[in-house]
Amino acid sequence: MSADRPGDGPRVLVTGASGYIGGRLIPALLAAGYQVRAMARSPEKLRDHPWAGDVEIVRGDVTDPDSTRAALRDIDIAYYLVHALSGGDDFEATDRRAAHVFATEAGNAGTRRLVYLGGPVPPGVPERDLSPHLRSRAEVGRILLESEVPTVVLRAAVILGSGSASFEMLRYLTERLPAMITPRWVDTRVQPIAVRDVLHYLVGCAALPEGVNRGFDIGGPDIVTYRTMMQRYARVADLPRRLIVPVPVFTPGLSSHWVGLVTPVPGSIARPLTESLRYEGVCQENDIVRRIPGPPGGLMGLDRSLALALQRVREAAVATRWTSAATPKAPSNPLPTDPGWAGGSLYTDRRERVTDATPQALWDVIESIGGDSGWYSFPLAWAARGWLDRLAGGAGLRRGRRDPARLRAGDTLDFWRVEEIRRGRLLRLRAEMRLPGLAWLELMVAEDERGTVYRQRAVFHPHGLLGHLYWWSVFPFHHLVFGGMTRNITAAARDRTRRAHRDARRGAGERRAGAAATGDQIG
Repeated sequence: MSADRPGDGPRVLVTGASGYIGGRLIPALLAAGYQVRAMARSPEKLRDHPWAGDVEIVRGDVTDPDSTRAALRDIDIAYYLVHALSGGDDFEATDRRAAHVFATEAGNAGTRRLVYLGGPVPPGVPERDLSPHLRSRAEVGRILLESEVPTVVLRAAVILGSGSASFEMLRYLTERLPAMITPRWVDTRVQPIAVRDVLHYLVGCAALPEGVNRGFDIGGPDIVTYRTMMQRYARVADLPRRLIVPVPVFTPGLSSHWVGLVTPVPGSIARPLTESLRYEGVCQENDIVRRIPGPPGGLMGLDRSLALALQRVREAAVATRWTSAATPKAPSNPLPTDPGWAGGSLYTDRRERVTDATPQALWDVIESIGGDSGWYSFPLAWAARGWLDRLAGGAGLRRGRRDPARLRAGDTLDFWRVEEIRRGRLLRLRAEMRLPGLAWLELMVAEDERGTVYRQRAVFHPHGLLGHLYWWSVFPFHHLVFGGMTRNITAAARDRTRRAHRDARRGAGERRAGAAATGDQIG
């Protein structure tokens, strides 16, 4: 099939479509003319992406043969972009099982090629001595390469792009610590690559001859230490030179806690990142250039990669973030309907307030909540809850927002995730903080004979006795937290409405004055 016309090319499956790389690869494949099927465990997360209407979206889990088989039906090329950054003690077994399922079903479906994005394999280090996450990625790559389907494994060390976990870790460590005592891995050499160039190679893999079945190292043109990356980020961001003193006392566990406290990246995700930095991440070969021509203008250097990523952050033009994928160990259950929970414990806190704000002004305030805008009540309580969550290994409040004004299903919002958004009517958030239960927060806009109505509902489903004790321990603070939100959100919407009316009157006055002046000149 020809890929000259968009949507006319071979059929491609992208797993991990809701993740950082998958969410960026899909529009790149569409632009190259491929027909794309996006697979995700929670397809509703993909609904609000700008490319959602141009792809087929299917529900699937790579550990489930039935859903994987259905997703691979009539597929020519399949991208395996699933990683368990942290999934408990058995994550290696889960990765192994998922890779076997995917390889087997791809072979049965007649898929012509598999493409996998993995991590580097340090030279001279036996696989058994690698960190668990690098070892698991190497094993997944080997399973796919040994399957009956020709496979390409791309091995990248540090991927730099707006919203990537590696970039966020680098950015926050450098910006927040003018002087730091660091682990020894800051002097490990790595070969970072821009996410733009990773996507270029991933798209190029789809057109490789069927006989190609091997791994390729990919990296940018610069080989640097992590210490150098921090200093060069400081220069790009117009920050003073950083004082960096490496010491040998930081174990991987201590390193991950250190990163988790200073950056938005929680310890559960920071650990595999820091563990990989213990090993040199430099390309051992550059054979990819004989198979896939480089991008126009060549590979992006370190300084340009950092500057472009920083520019995207400052312009709020981040397409996907590391938080796009589910946070490890975070609850993923959708909000239950009341009939399904008959006889169970489901605590709720309901608030309602009539406001003279317009419905649109109220919705604009709701959709901009969190991040730099805050939560419209008792900031100290929210900050304390965020720090407690981080100490417990959770996300805390530092994840912020992808976009300061617009939300879409699946977005992270501090320690919440957008579970449902019906623009102008409903925002439902699911808690991803560490809790003895499951929690949701709904913010709604309605209209009735009284005018514009703001409705707010907090829902908590306790797990065991500890869950019940938790609810009643925080219940006395609900008036301050949830009551304050109700008052302050409606007040902000009212102020926004009044400003809009005032601006409209001023604009009308200026137009009348201009018309009168024009009449005087004509007269």
